[in-house]
Formats: sequence, structure tokens, C-alpha cells
Amino acid sequence: MLQMWAYLATYEMPADDPEALEARVHVDYPVTIDRLIGAGELPGVRLQRRFADPPNIRWPEKVLVFSHWVWFLVPHGTVTYVLLRRRAQFPRAATMIYATFDLGVICYWLIPTAPPWYAAEHGRMGEHAAGHELRIRRMMLDYGEQFWKDRWSTLYDGLAGNPLAAMPSLHFATSVMAAHVLSDVGPVEGAIGWAYAGTLGFALVYLGEHYVVDLLAGAALAEGIRRAAPSAAPLARGFSRAVQALERRARA
Repeated sequence: MLQMWAYLATYEMPADDPEALEARVHVDYPVTIDRLIGAGELPGVRLQRRFADPPNIRWPEKVLVFSHWVWFLVPHGTVTYVLLRRRAQFPRAATMIYATFDLGVICYWLIPTAPPWYAAEHGRMGEHAAGHELRIRRMMLDYGEQFWKDRWSTLYDGLAGNPLAAMPSLHFATSVMAAHVLSDVGPVEGAIGWAYAGTLGFALVYLGEHYVVDLLAGAALAEGIRRAAPSAAPLARGFSRAVQALERRARA
């Protein structure tokens, strides 16, 4: 809980000065990269044009929205599950998941990057071949107002945090790491974890919350932490022993 309190405080700090944050936010480079990935068209825009039916929100889209909302429970639920079912694996599982949060938030300070809906709102997505400005719906907001009604404004304000923190996608990075952790517990748990990570990844792009390149960076972050873990473990244990020594002195 203390770790996540520190993470949330660090995550939200840049948004304390919105004007300063907007002055240094990066908007264009993910648009350029995603257009290359999509062979000339942004994958999120392509998906919405193919499947969405504005202003309606159909039931598959509602499922995707809920997969996004459920994410707030998934990383911590995974750690709790490991604590209850595989206590010996808990220290490593918790370290891997929360290291993903902590290292990812550093990127939000170093290279604040806007999500697709922000680029669309500011006319930075480019134009259709016909000359019309590209737009992308933020379906989470559309359905949030329908589902939560009067409570949505308060709920959204409480969860919004820092809107210009898209690179890498920690939604996807922590879900990928959770899937790895669950795979270490058992094949059924792993299958559930990977099914959720895949669903969330599609949802993040389709709903206009992230670019594909944000997801790729999130996956790279998770995989990088897993590969670096054996080398970093001795340093982490040394730091833990130092903290425990301070605790003993404080109690003396």
C-alpha cells in the first residue's frame, strides 16, 4: 500500500502544473510510429471506422470498456492471489509487478507523451485522404456517462490522475507482468492472465486510450524487467537488508 501511494503521488505530480506539462508533452512521434505500424493508417482509427457505430456503444465495446476498468484490480489482485496460494512466490511476484509500476513512471517524467484522444482533440492526428481531420472516439468516457450517470464525473476525476502519461502503457505492461506471474503459479492461472492481457491490449487501442507503440513499449518494459531480475536480485536483497537494519535501529 505504501508503494502504491508513492507511485500514485509520483504519477500525478507532473499534472499539478498542467500548463508546464502541456508545454513539454510529446504528441506527434507516436502518431508517426503507429501510422507506420498500420501501413499508412492509425490502427485505432482503422478499428473504430471498421467496427464502431457512433454514437452507440454495443455490447462487445462494453466488454472492452469493463476490461479497462477492471485493470485497477488486476495487478494487485494477482499479488494477493499469489500471497494466498503460493506464499513462497510472493516476494518475487510483488517485486516484479511493482517494479513495472515504478520504472514505468520514470518514463512519464522523462518523456511525457499524449494518448490518441488528446492528439485528436488538438488536431494532431492528420487528415483523411478526403481532407477531413482524423478523429477518434474515447469510448470509455461515452459509456462511463451512460453506465455511472451522475456518479461518473466524481469517479473519473478521482481516477484521471495524469492524462499525459501514455508511454509506455502501464495498463498493458503490468497486465503482461501479471500474466507471467500467474503462469508461474499454474497453467490455468496463466491462461486467464494472458487472455486478460490480450483483451486489454486490444481494448486500449480500440477505445482510443493508447497507441500500438505504447503497448509495444509496455511489453518491452515487462520483458526487460524479467530478464534483468536475476542480475538485480542481489542488489535488491542488499538494499532490503539495509532497510531492515534501519528498522531495527529505530526500534532500539
